[in-house]
Amino acid sequence: MTADPLDAERAAALAQVEALTREFDEVVAASKASNADDEHDPEGATIAFERQQVAALLESTRARLADVEAALARRAEGGYGICQTCGRPIAPERLAARPSARTCIDCAR
Repeated sequence: MTADPLDAERAAALAQVEALTREFDEVVAASKASNADDEHDPEGATIAFERQQVAALLESTRARLADVEAALARRAEGGYGICQTCGRPIAPERLAARPSARTCIDCAR
Protein backbone atom coordinates (compact mmCIF):
# COMPACT_ATOMS: atom_id res chain seq x y z
CA MET A 1 0.00 0.00 0.00
CA THR A 2 1.39 3.36 -1.02
CA ALA A 3 1.54 6.14 1.54
CA ASP A 4 -0.70 9.12 0.89
CA PRO A 5 1.51 11.95 -0.47
CA LEU A 6 -0.19 14.61 1.67
CA ASP A 7 0.07 12.55 4.85
CA ALA A 8 3.72 11.76 4.07
CA GLU A 9 4.46 15.43 3.37
CA ARG A 10 2.73 16.46 6.62
CA ALA A 11 4.71 13.91 8.64
CA ALA A 12 7.97 15.05 7.04
CA ALA A 13 7.20 18.72 7.72
CA LEU A 14 6.25 18.00 11.34
CA ALA A 15 9.49 16.07 11.86
CA GLN A 16 11.49 18.91 10.31
CA VAL A 17 9.73 21.53 12.47
CA GLU A 18 10.56 19.46 15.54
CA ALA A 19 14.22 19.03 14.54
CA LEU A 20 14.66 22.70 13.62
CA THR A 21 12.99 23.83 16.84
CA ARG A 22 15.46 21.68 18.80
CA GLU A 23 18.36 23.07 16.77
CA PHE A 24 17.15 26.65 17.29
CA ASP A 25 16.88 26.08 21.04
CA GLU A 26 20.44 24.70 21.06
CA VAL A 27 21.76 27.72 19.16
CA VAL A 28 19.98 30.10 21.55
CA ALA A 29 21.43 28.22 24.52
CA ALA A 30 24.90 28.39 22.95
CA SER A 31 24.55 32.13 22.40
CA LYS A 32 23.66 32.62 26.08
CA ALA A 33 26.77 30.69 27.07
CA SER A 34 29.03 32.77 24.80
CA ASN A 35 30.24 36.32 25.17
CA ALA A 36 27.22 38.61 24.70
CA ASP A 37 29.34 41.20 22.87
CA ASP A 38 28.91 39.99 19.26
CA GLU A 39 30.91 42.91 17.92
CA HIS A 40 34.10 41.91 19.73
CA ASP A 41 33.58 38.17 20.10
CA PRO A 42 34.85 36.31 17.03
CA GLU A 43 32.23 33.58 17.64
CA GLY A 44 29.38 36.05 18.24
CA ALA A 45 28.68 36.90 14.63
CA THR A 46 28.74 33.21 13.69
CA ILE A 47 26.23 32.32 16.40
CA ALA A 48 23.96 35.21 15.42
CA PHE A 49 24.14 34.16 11.76
CA GLU A 50 23.40 30.53 12.62
CA ARG A 51 20.44 31.57 14.80
CA GLN A 52 18.96 33.63 11.94
CA GLN A 53 19.58 30.85 9.44
CA VAL A 54 17.80 28.25 11.59
CA ALA A 55 14.97 30.70 12.28
CA ALA A 56 14.49 31.25 8.53
CA LEU A 57 14.47 27.50 7.86
CA LEU A 58 11.97 26.99 10.66
CA GLU A 59 9.68 29.71 9.29
CA SER A 60 9.86 28.19 5.80
CA THR A 61 9.07 24.72 7.13
CA ARG A 62 6.12 26.01 9.13
CA ALA A 63 4.79 27.66 5.96
CA ARG A 64 5.19 24.33 4.12
CA LEU A 65 3.29 22.59 6.90
CA ALA A 66 0.51 25.19 6.70
CA ASP A 67 0.27 24.60 2.92
CA VAL A 68 -0.04 20.84 3.45
CA GLU A 69 -2.66 21.27 6.16
CA ALA A 70 -4.61 23.59 3.86
CA ALA A 71 -4.45 20.91 1.13
CA LEU A 72 -5.72 18.31 3.61
CA ALA A 73 -8.61 20.63 4.48
CA ARG A 74 -9.40 21.10 0.76
CA ARG A 75 -9.40 17.34 0.34
CA ALA A 76 -11.80 16.92 3.28
CA GLU A 77 -14.09 19.54 1.71
CA GLY A 78 -13.85 17.99 -1.77
CA GLY A 79 -11.83 20.76 -3.39
CA TYR A 80 -8.42 19.10 -3.51
CA GLY A 81 -6.89 18.97 -6.98
CA ILE A 82 -8.96 21.89 -8.25
CA CYS A 83 -7.14 25.10 -9.20
CA GLN A 84 -8.09 27.90 -6.83
CA THR A 85 -7.59 30.45 -9.59
CA CYS A 86 -9.35 29.03 -12.66
CA GLY A 87 -11.35 26.14 -11.19
CA ARG A 88 -9.92 23.52 -13.56
CA PRO A 89 -8.36 20.26 -12.36
CA ILE A 90 -4.70 20.35 -11.38
CA ALA A 91 -2.69 17.82 -13.41
CA PRO A 92 -1.85 14.62 -11.51
CA GLU A 93 1.83 15.12 -12.39
CA ARG A 94 1.82 18.51 -10.65
CA LEU A 95 0.11 17.05 -7.59
CA ALA A 96 2.63 14.20 -7.55
CA ALA A 97 5.49 16.70 -7.59
CA ARG A 98 3.83 19.19 -5.25
CA PRO A 99 0.97 17.59 -3.30
CA SER A 100 -0.06 20.87 -1.68
CA ALA A 101 -0.37 22.76 -4.99
CA ARG A 102 -3.24 25.26 -4.98
CA THR A 103 -3.09 26.16 -8.66
CA CYS A 104 -2.68 24.44 -12.00
CA ILE A 105 0.60 24.90 -13.84
CA ASP A 106 -0.89 27.50 -16.22
CA CYS A 107 -2.12 29.69 -13.34
CA ALA A 108 1.13 29.19 -11.42
CA ARG A 109 3.05 30.75 -14.30
